[in-house]
Amino acid sequence: MELMVLLNALVTRLLFVLHSLIGVWRVTAVKKEPKYWLLALLNLLLCLETGLTLKFKQGRGYKWFSPAIFLYLICTVPSLWLLEIHHGTQYCGNEPGAVQVNVSNQDFNQSRESSHGNEGTDHHIIQTAKVFVNQLSTICETVWTLALHQTFLLLLVVGRWLLPIGVEITRDQLSQLLLMFVGTAADILEFASETLDIEDVRKNYALINAILAVWTWSMLQFPLDLAVQHIGCKPSASSRRIPSLLLCRYSAELWNIWVSLFIQDGPFFIVRSILMGHFRIFNQMLVFFTAKNVLVVTLQLYRLAVIMFDFRATILQKSRKGEVCCCPCEPYEARAHGTSHHDNELKELVAFPPKEESQAPSEDH
Repeated sequence: MELMVLLNALVTRLLFVLHSLIGVWRVTAVKKEPKYWLLALLNLLLCLETGLTLKFKQGRGYKWFSPAIFLYLICTVPSLWLLEIHHGTQYCGNEPGAVQVNVSNQDFNQSRESSHGNEGTDHHIIQTAKVFVNQLSTICETVWTLALHQTFLLLLVVGRWLLPIGVEITRDQLSQLLLMFVGTAADILEFASETLDIEDVRKNYALINAILAVWTWSMLQFPLDLAVQHIGCKPSASSRRIPSLLLCRYSAELWNIWVSLFIQDGPFFIVRSILMGHFRIFNQMLVFFTAKNVLVVTLQLYRLAVIMFDFRATILQKSRKGEVCCCPCEPYEARAHGTSHHDNELKELVAFPPKEESQAPSEDH
C-alpha cells in the first residue's frame, strides 16, 4: 500500500470524525443533556469502513459510490437536524448573527498568573485552551449552526478530493465531479439558510421538518459518482436493446438530469412554491431562487428531449444503412461481427417499415 494513499485515506476520515464530534458537542451544549453524546457512536461505522477499505481495497475508493462520504452524512446530519430544530432559543446580541467572542488579554493574563509557579508552561497552555473553549461556547447558537452547515459542505468537497480514487475513475473525471459538487453545495446551503431563516417558517414545526427532509434528500447525491462515469455495455444481444443502448451512451447526462429533477432543483422548487402559494411567504430572494429552479428544470427537460431525438435519429440512420448500432463503449470486435439478425431486431424495436428488407449477407460473411 502506497504511503500517500494510506495518509490521504486516514487523514480525510479523521477530519470527518472530528467535524462530527464537534456537531455532537454543540448538540449536547445546546440541549444540556449528556445523553446526546451517544450520537458520537455513529462514528464507529466510519471506523469500521476505514478498516475494511484498508484491508480489501488498499485504501482506494469504490466504483460509483463512496462509503466514507455516505457514513460521514450519517454521522453529521442528525446533529444538524437537532440544532436546526432547537434554533433561535439562544440570545444573539443586539444584531442578528452577532458573534459573541471576547477573548481578552485579561482572561489570558489571569490564566497565566494562576499557572505561574505551579506546573509551568504546560499548565498555562491547558488554562489558555480552557479559556478559549469557554469563549467559543458563548458564540451565538445561530452562528454555530450556520458555521457547521458551511464546514460540512466544504468538507464534503475537500474530503472527496483528498480521498484516494479507484482505478475506475480518472483524474479528469474527478475534477469534473468536484466542480459539480462546488455548485451543488452552494445551492444546498442557500436553500437551507434562505428558507429556514424566514420567521414564519420557524413558527411552523412541521414545515421545518419538511425542509430538513428535502435538504437531507439532496445530500444523498454526494456519495455517488455517476455524474461523470458511463455505464459499460456488454457485447451481447441483450445489451443491444433500445433502453440499454440509451443508458450506455448517455448514462452520465441522464443521471445529471435525474438529479436535477428529482433530488435538487425539482424538490427545491416544490418547497418554495408551497411557501409562496400556501403560506403566502414572499421575499425578493425567495422569488428569485424559485424562478431559478423553474429555469433549471425547464432546461433539463429540454436537454432530455434533445438527447431522445438525437438518439432516435441515430438509430434510424443506422437501421437504414443496415448497420448494427453499437454503444461507444463496446469493443470493436462486437461491432465488426454484427449480423442481419441484430439488424432485423433493431428495426423491429424502432418500428421501421417492414417493406424495406435488410441487406443480404455478403459473400465474405
